[in-house]
Amino acid sequence: MSTSRRHFFFGSLLAGAVPQAGFGSVPSLRALGYKPFYDKLNVAAVGCGGQGGVILNQVAPTENIVALCDVDENRAAANFSKFTKQPKYKDFRVMLDKEGKNIDALTIGIPDHMHATVALNAMQRGKHVYVEKPLTRTPWEARLLADAAVKYNVATQMGNQGYSHESIRVAAEILWSGEIGDVKEVHVSASPGTHPTGLAKGPDEKGVPAGVDWDLWLGGASMRSYAAEYTPYNWRGFFDFGTGQIGNWGIHTMGPVNLALQLGAPTSVELVSIEKKSDITFPDRAVIRFEFPQRGGLPPVSVYWHDSAYPGEPEAYKVPGIENEMILPPSNNLGDKGRGGSRAGGGAPPNRPRPTGGVRTGPGGPGVPVYGRGSFGLERQSGVLAGNGAVFVGSKGIMATVERGEGVHLLPAERWKNYTLPPQLLLRSPGHMADWVRACKGGEPSCSHFGISGPYTEWMVLGVIEFRVGGKLNWDSKNLRFTNSVEANKYVKPMFRKGWELKL
Repeated sequence: MSTSRRHFFFGSLLAGAVPQAGFGSVPSLRALGYKPFYDKLNVAAVGCGGQGGVILNQVAPTENIVALCDVDENRAAANFSKFTKQPKYKDFRVMLDKEGKNIDALTIGIPDHMHATVALNAMQRGKHVYVEKPLTRTPWEARLLADAAVKYNVATQMGNQGYSHESIRVAAEILWSGEIGDVKEVHVSASPGTHPTGLAKGPDEKGVPAGVDWDLWLGGASMRSYAAEYTPYNWRGFFDFGTGQIGNWGIHTMGPVNLALQLGAPTSVELVSIEKKSDITFPDRAVIRFEFPQRGGLPPVSVYWHDSAYPGEPEAYKVPGIENEMILPPSNNLGDKGRGGSRAGGGAPPNRPRPTGGVRTGPGGPGVPVYGRGSFGLERQSGVLAGNGAVFVGSKGIMATVERGEGVHLLPAERWKNYTLPPQLLLRSPGHMADWVRACKGGEPSCSHFGISGPYTEWMVLGVIEFRVGGKLNWDSKNLRFTNSVEANKYVKPMFRKGWELKL
């Protein structure tokens, strides 16, 4: 049992790239572009502001930063100033042409619509890649990158940091132990984002700011006039560029669900409700249901995505049998839950507090702990799922996970109070960025390599299409198409501007 689960977690698509003989220190691995652990990677960053800057600064303490690229000098200014000696570029292709011989790997933190374009170009040149979540904007691109990782034999990682946390593994182990029985229904949510939603018309065009290369920013997207509403962050709310909250936070909060339930591909996706539908942006809020078939010994399951769920809204999910408890706990409620403080925080991502054991105030009051991190202080309501998290409704009980999987607990709180965790089955991570760096040097494939994050993203972004089309869409994963909607199939693969087409 543990072998198959560990196999699922780490995947198989890249495992064959690492010979048993060594971890980046033998000639065969050096020839593939891997380095010994004691050598530093030469890393280039594409996207140096916002989250791109965050991941750049996560890899910088242990590896060499050799080149920086950003189409927006203003957005990247702080890190351009910080890394003064490294050459700066606006076009990633020019950077790879000029600096390629000195680059081992890339971090990619840019708008969603360009993830696949930059990543594929780098992989085709033999570069390892770390790509921020969501991996891609469309199912076709997700499949493309998963296939490319195999073809070009490089180390990969999607930036869904919760996959490296201790608590996401604990949640899976609790479910697999049978503690909450068969799970046939799951509810997952995220709070509203700050990007535009529900727009009736597009933004007014304006002059392109100095320091921004608009043509390169658009990349493969269709040409249009610049609008301030697109940059530097609001692109996330537009169908042509982003994936809304389902790609922004859903890819995080759904992580424990994808791992614990080993979801694979759904058979259908259906729009249950929607508020303020738009042809150009994501709606104000909505509920989508994904249907998954039986997977081995796991029964069929309905997974509900509550987009922009907010406390007090009528569509907020009410957890059955739970009325006077907070479903997602307040921040920093940590507990060792029987494994000892030294193990509790072993998988905490970089720059996150590591649990040190002990019991603090949990959702059920003093003495009721939560394993891992709690929420980031968002408003909560008793008995209602609103904010960032997930609720697993089992035949024998209920389990909730917090944020990106950084906390887990059983409901009602009294049941969790004296609960002893099941035996550990999954390997623990050294941290999300460290996990990828290790893989780049020939170590274990990272926990969210494209063999895992590709299929995961592929089914998640079906929800993006559902926002646009509506109805119940039946999905044929093998052939990457909907069987009952010509309209929906238009959005499975992007339309690329001439010269930006992608080919494996």
